[in-house]
Amino acid sequence: MSGPDGVETLDFSPWTFWESASDEAKRSQKARLIALAERGDRTFAEDVFVADTAAVDNDVLHLGERSYIAAGAYLTGELVAGSDCSINPYTVIRGRVRLGAGVRIGAHTSLLGFNHSMEPGTPVFRQPLTSKGIVVDDDVWIGSHVVILDGVTVGAHSVLAAGAVVTKDVPSGAIVGGNPAAFIRWRVAPAEAATPRPRDLAVRLREFADRARADAETILARAWDAEASVYVDRPGAEPSLRAHCDAVELARLLLPGAPPQLTADQHRRRLTETQRLDGRIPSPGVRTVPGRPFDDADAAYHVLSVGYALDLLRGQLPHPISEATRMTPADISDFCESLPWRTDPWDAGHRIDALGTALQWALRSGHSVLPGAVESLLGWLTTRADSRTGMWGDAASGGDLLLLVNGAYRTTRGTFAQFGIPLPYPTVTIDTVLEHAANETFFTEETYDACNVLDVIHPLWLTRGTGHRIEETRAVATRMLEHALTMWAPTRGFAFRLSDSADEGRCGLQGAEMWLAIIWYLADMCGESPSLGYRPRGVHRPEPAVKITRSGLHIMGW
Repeated sequence: MSGPDGVETLDFSPWTFWESASDEAKRSQKARLIALAERGDRTFAEDVFVADTAAVDNDVLHLGERSYIAAGAYLTGELVAGSDCSINPYTVIRGRVRLGAGVRIGAHTSLLGFNHSMEPGTPVFRQPLTSKGIVVDDDVWIGSHVVILDGVTVGAHSVLAAGAVVTKDVPSGAIVGGNPAAFIRWRVAPAEAATPRPRDLAVRLREFADRARADAETILARAWDAEASVYVDRPGAEPSLRAHCDAVELARLLLPGAPPQLTADQHRRRLTETQRLDGRIPSPGVRTVPGRPFDDADAAYHVLSVGYALDLLRGQLPHPISEATRMTPADISDFCESLPWRTDPWDAGHRIDALGTALQWALRSGHSVLPGAVESLLGWLTTRADSRTGMWGDAASGGDLLLLVNGAYRTTRGTFAQFGIPLPYPTVTIDTVLEHAANETFFTEETYDACNVLDVIHPLWLTRGTGHRIEETRAVATRMLEHALTMWAPTRGFAFRLSDSADEGRCGLQGAEMWLAIIWYLADMCGESPSLGYRPRGVHRPEPAVKITRSGLHIMGW
């Protein structure tokens, strides 16, 4: 929107953009966000604004609801920002930076989450860069012309006065100013500040993530069989395609690039060569029964694991998965009807996950999908969900809720979550999941395993916007999170069953990759995920891959 002098005033003052901009300006902004999301690992929540004149060159950029980047800002590196964050005109944010919710940054301020080495004898421009990162907690006001240097943590509810040069950590609730910044007075006295546990949890999450990053290359090397030039889940295990994919996912969580045992191009080539011309990614020694799509459980999971590993490597499956792309809407309806929802909802959900993901890869790769195929799949699931449980199948399957809840996770991951569609019955879904999570057979410190915990926290995360039983949900997440953070095995990571992590022979790539993703979801439910400094990007990514809106399908950036 232009002011009287022709200047695009809302580029410089964007806080009222979505209320006051013209329809044309809103359409232009949505198009800009879609274009930005297609380049690099970038996601934008609702009512985000990025000015046309902001220079956005991030490798990683995630903006929470109602956050904005105003005109003239310059951003590089990795920025993860919570809701209601303002990055005002001519702000510079570089390196690795994490902002909580409600962080307000004044104009002409610099957050520099990286540094140059400066050893003597080598010109500075040839010195390597280092990055400890900057973390700013919730409800922080950063004035204009402030400089925050690498390695600084700014506590919640604090204020950084205009012109401050911040070289060390700022306590929660403090007002600081000057060069170097020093304490002035309390905005929120320590006794009145946020309770110690959330702050302590943020510190523990940062320390955990730092340990994981430090161990990542050792864990990958441990799983590399140098003689055979293949990945195994853990020493002594058989080589597997999933292990290779888990290695790629783990590296993209914790490292700046692909697993170092091969070049990115070599990883891409090996994974693309696993797909046959008919689109299948077979499981060795298993033959799929004709007429039963995705019947081979390992091959069905390869649709997810190989597809997302290639995507993280900036590649794609070379061929469409014909088991999915040849299905008419009627075929899909018949397929869904044929699945064992009453006796084995996990197996049914597993095959739905593969079908939905195969359709998603075809759409992303420009391969043809028969008209109405995606709509048929989502429509069948929406109309067949049980209004009493929010799930598919018999609540009595197996005598408990395990198969029902775990099957619902697989069903929704590859469909509603992957296509950005709300669950049909979100509040009763929460009720069912919380009932299941109270079962000590599966949810104690001795019994936590990666599948069972993931299959609980993912639906609770998807439905968090309802506010239904939110305190109970956060209590469950907090209990699981605080225990999981204590179970990391140095240089080995996690075992699939958490209590087995002390056993060196049980720690592997699958356990490490899954638990790192789970910890992000648990931390996000507690409002503390920015403290981790990573975000799931592959099979367990929180954002939809293809967004369905009234105007059609939109491919989302990573």
